[in-house]
Amino acid sequence: MIKKKLIVVGGGAAGFFCAVNAARMNPHLKVILVEKTHKLLSKVKVSGGGRCNVTHACFDIAEMSKKYPRGGNFVKKTFHRFFTTDTIKWFEERGVKLKTETDGRMFPVTDSSQTIVDCLLKEANSYGVEILMNADVKRVIQSSGRFTLVLSDARNLVADYLCIASGGYSKSAMFDWLKELGHTIEDPVPSLFTFNLPAGQAGMPGHPITKLMGVSVEYASVKIAGTKLEQKGPLLITHWGLSGPVILKLSAWGARDLKERNWEFGITVNWLPGENELRVKEKFIQLRFELASQKISGKNVFGLPQRLWLFLLDHSKVNKETRWADLTARDENRLIRNLCACEFFIKGKTTFKEEFVTAGGIRLNEIDPNTMMSKKIPNLFFAGEIMDVDGVTGGFNFQHAWTSGFIAAQNIGGPVS
Repeated sequence: MIKKKLIVVGGGAAGFFCAVNAARMNPHLKVILVEKTHKLLSKVKVSGGGRCNVTHACFDIAEMSKKYPRGGNFVKKTFHRFFTTDTIKWFEERGVKLKTETDGRMFPVTDSSQTIVDCLLKEANSYGVEILMNADVKRVIQSSGRFTLVLSDARNLVADYLCIASGGYSKSAMFDWLKELGHTIEDPVPSLFTFNLPAGQAGMPGHPITKLMGVSVEYASVKIAGTKLEQKGPLLITHWGLSGPVILKLSAWGARDLKERNWEFGITVNWLPGENELRVKEKFIQLRFELASQKISGKNVFGLPQRLWLFLLDHSKVNKETRWADLTARDENRLIRNLCACEFFIKGKTTFKEEFVTAGGIRLNEIDPNTMMSKKIPNLFFAGEIMDVDGVTGGFNFQHAWTSGFIAAQNIGGPVS
């Protein structure tokens, strides 16, 4: 019996999950995975600081789908077919137990991404998935119900089924080989990046807050000026600007808007989220009496890191030797303003470690979420970030990879065994 052949393009999370599950579900299918580089599962390897943030401990589909700035309605449909509970079970059945951290992120109990890499490689080996490295696909020709993949070294590969799981591309031109198949591309833009504060002129240092590099605030609210974009969460001050989960979430939700602004925009930071200037002013009236004789610099009453409190005093032109009772109305107003709406001008972005994500890709109305098959070409499937789906940081992008890869495998390889 001549085996039907599936080729999966892309050796990342989505590609591997499609390949190993398709091979397992249908032993009469020959599965070949092609990867253009000499590395497999590279993003899995570096994710979560080398621990691999496999998924997120959210077990409500409607709630989970809100974590995707693009593709929320699409994943809401796909999660009914393979969700976080299925991911946890799939890995546990293969000896990989996951644990949940306080922020909901889930990691292997080993705290090593190699555990996930080894699990997927073992599955591939167990079910005879053939892996071709340094195989860069330049063109796909579809004729007579089959696909011919033309590689950069002029080799040709032929398949009955094709799953594209090649990840996100940073430039529109990199999608040309897929446009040739008749698919529409939503232009790619960066997502999940940190905000840069511009350096001074003539080699002078940047914004003075960058001297606080390494200082983190457990909970801050950040708003992008002139928009409705606002997020709350942990904030980290770095030597180049601002980072942390709250900034990464903002970058994801504002990906297209911020690109249009050429990554130059104003933000306001409320270091005391939940408070407003009026309530803080009332607090100051109380403090003037309770701490009248104490220096304002010596008593940080808002629970902020002391270095940040001293910076805010300096930024507000408040003398650190001033006693609470002697604080002038003008100085008080400036300090309250900087506590509740500290203004910064952002100029540029920095990719968040190696965990970059691209917004954009294959237009979702051209893909059937029940099967991951192209609505334009039979037996052409998609999985992972190649589609116009991207989540915020916290394991959401990996969950989309597992879900879409599994659904594609299920519809290529037949019913689950």
